[in-house]
Amino acid sequence: MTALLPVSEALARILNDVDRLEMEIVPLADAGSRVLAENLYAKRQQPPFAASAMDGYAVRAADVVDSPATLQLIGQSAAGHAFSGIVNPGETVRIFTGAPLPEGADSVVIQENTVRHGERIEITEPIVQGRNIRPAGLDFNEGDLLLERGRLLDPAALALAAAGNHPAIAVVRRPRIAILATGDELVNPGESLRPDQIVASNSFGLAEVIRLAGGVPIDLGIAEDRLDALNNALDRAIAGDADVVVTLGGASVGDHDLVQPALAARGMVLGFWKIALRPGKPLMFGRLEGRRILGLPGNPVSSLICAHIFLVPLIRALNGVPHEPEMRNAELGADMAMNDQRQDYVRAQVAREADGTLVATPFALQDSSMLKFLAEANGLIVRKPFAPAAPAGSPCEVLMLR
Repeated sequence: MTALLPVSEALARILNDVDRLEMEIVPLADAGSRVLAENLYAKRQQPPFAASAMDGYAVRAADVVDSPATLQLIGQSAAGHAFSGIVNPGETVRIFTGAPLPEGADSVVIQENTVRHGERIEITEPIVQGRNIRPAGLDFNEGDLLLERGRLLDPAALALAAAGNHPAIAVVRRPRIAILATGDELVNPGESLRPDQIVASNSFGLAEVIRLAGGVPIDLGIAEDRLDALNNALDRAIAGDADVVVTLGGASVGDHDLVQPALAARGMVLGFWKIALRPGKPLMFGRLEGRRILGLPGNPVSSLICAHIFLVPLIRALNGVPHEPEMRNAELGADMAMNDQRQDYVRAQVAREADGTLVATPFALQDSSMLKFLAEANGLIVRKPFAPAAPAGSPCEVLMLR
């Protein structure tokens, strides 16, 4: 009997020679959760001027060394409305947070330490020169490196890019992932079903996995179990410039499993077929006309779990970012039997005990057609091939799903 390919080797083959996709320029408003393609440098200084950090009065520190001191009010400076004059000895300007510091002033007295007498301002506490001022360039200067290439553009990164005066930004093009469901038995939700048909569900879950991983799903619909139908769908994938084509079902060995023959006839170079994984043994991988082909099992649980293990890392690699699966150490919440030659991904509910310990409790039923338990699971217990029986309380590794 031929040995099945280990999960780690299957993933290594899928990720071999993956290059980051080309960049594109997008408006900053559309760059959220994208990957920065080039180092980003500041186009201006921030703040661009010395600004007040508090509401109060702009003064010359030398005028208030001895307190109380009384100064003449000559104007005010507000954000967007700077005072245009000069603060001379014995004078002060009312100033608000974020407003430019007037020429001649070198400090700001907070308003709590003042008493106003008409146009005369009494300063009740002495102040150290430079107090309550944000100097020009405190955050960054023009030409400073703001963000490094490869940074995921989260809220703080987007705000920093905006502050650096970038209306548009260079990002890695999102990989386009074509999804092709196959099978005469499949019907879209809401359509009329014959007694021998089922509602297609895989594509909807898979599309969201792709979006969350940073890809663009392209739904090719459902192809009937005919070579011409499969070829028409593959033509659409190529015409749509898909970077990866994901097929759902039809890659096994039955008389109606035509995906592999259809791809082989078009010149696909098979990378592997069948791996030591549960659920997902009939996983297929190949290359066709510069595209990666990933054939996922037809069972919905198998296809979604395989997508987390194999497709998510591929999408991240195409985006130029490392994949770091969210693994946790936990304890088993129930006994588990000895495992066979396949690496097992067991649906489980993971909860934190009062003492901080994570406990992963597997569902009693693990059939690969049962989506309800997958929806209730927030983690997958990963069991190595030939793992011995383990009682509740034993240590285990968990791949977190959410």
